Amino acid sequence: MSTYEAAGVDIEAGERAVELMKDKVARSRRPEVVDDASGFAGLFDASALLKYQRPLLASSTDGVGTKVMIAQRYGKHDTIGIDLVGMVLDDLVVCGAEPLFMTDYIACGKVVPERIAEIVGGVAEGCRLAGAALVGGETAEHPGAMGADEYDLAGAGTGVVEASAMLGPDRVAAGDVVLAMASSGVHSNGYSLVRHVLRENDLSLDTVLPELGRPLGEELLEPTRIYSLHCLELARTVEVHAYAHITGGGIESNLSRSLPPGLDALLDRSSWTPPAVFGVLSTYGKVAQRDMDRTFNLGVGMAAVLPADAADAAVRLLAGRGVDAWVMGEVVPGSGQARYR
Repeated sequence: MSTYEAAGVDIEAGERAVELMKDKVARSRRPEVVDDASGFAGLFDASALLKYQRPLLASSTDGVGTKVMIAQRYGKHDTIGIDLVGMVLDDLVVCGAEPLFMTDYIACGKVVPERIAEIVGGVAEGCRLAGAALVGGETAEHPGAMGADEYDLAGAGTGVVEASAMLGPDRVAAGDVVLAMASSGVHSNGYSLVRHVLRENDLSLDTVLPELGRPLGEELLEPTRIYSLHCLELARTVEVHAYAHITGGGIESNLSRSLPPGLDALLDRSSWTPPAVFGVLSTYGKVAQRDMDRTFNLGVGMAAVLPADAADAAVRLLAGRGVDAWVMGEVVPGSGQARYR
């Protein structure tokens, strides 16, 4: 006799995973969240938008790429959800939008309730750090399509910004400075190259390199820094013209997206020292500087473009919130590109 369980889908395990994650998800709750007794949809009270004159809804969706393979190999699943939130909600804040809520989707070969609860717990913690609510999600078991220990996750987020307060290239002016905000490490981009370096050098995730002082697995799974609330507070306190979330493509590529056609961002590479993990990847992998530049964040997770006379106050504010920041460049006449001196 054929059954769903015989086909590899364990409905009871899925139900237990939901029970295990409930308390963690509740920590991300915002007052605008409305309970849906059926659980089929996440509800958010849109009357909260009445305080805006012209509210613009912002949306974003993303995943964490092959970083999940590092989490699976190392057996650590409680922070990969934070990475997901960083990839989704920190994109929203670039235009000045406040993240409101998020949903997630997990596909796996086999539902292990405790593992799913750890993953979703990370998503909920990331949402809490971003000031957003995790209002729903889905876990799908795909036996035969994925191995029992394999999973992937993605998410979508929604935010809101007052139309007159939207940030972007049109606000950027010659004489502005580029303020770098330190990353927590590799974040969630470039892991195909990371895994290539590990394979080529036969490096185990348990390897403790003297440059790092901890196992490679711990270093590579350091969760993405969540910038949303820091960026919102910065824009409330000082004049900010634009943000750039430094993800795939590196600093130059992402910062160029936040520049108008007639201006360049001239960057000073000597203004900071990238974290040791990037030196490890470059040295062991014999990765050329150009490939490092266009693959990794090199220690800069978010950049702000603001007037030069606001830079000192911005650095102080971010330092008070536990984020290292420094002036890494200036805006000059050009052709809409970020480039190193």
